[in-house]
Amino acid sequence: MFIVQLKFAENKGQAGQFMEGHKAWLQQGFDEGVFLLAGSLQPNDQGGAGGGGIVAHNTSREDLEVRVKADPFVVEKVVNAEIIEMTPSRADERLSFLVEA
Repeated sequence: MFIVQLKFAENKGQAGQFMEGHKAWLQQGFDEGVFLLAGSLQPNDQGGAGGGGIVAHNTSREDLEVRVKADPFVVEKVVNAEIIEMTPSRADERLSFLVEA
């Protein structure tokens, strides 16, 4: 599984202009069963880094890198993306599908 951090970058002031495209990109990730969770990084104010985070699975790192590069926020440098790979070894019963057998 992967954790994608989308931290605000040089063009963060243009986020509103590309928000609908970003939301459509997120929805496609959910529809295709790759994204499990998405939300805002905190603190999300002028003093904090802000941005967003995504938990992804059912994909390879290479495919996820291609997907993330297609996010309008990444394309337009609203955010910088960092992909962190994680191999879960324990999980709550409700998330047991994330632990590799």
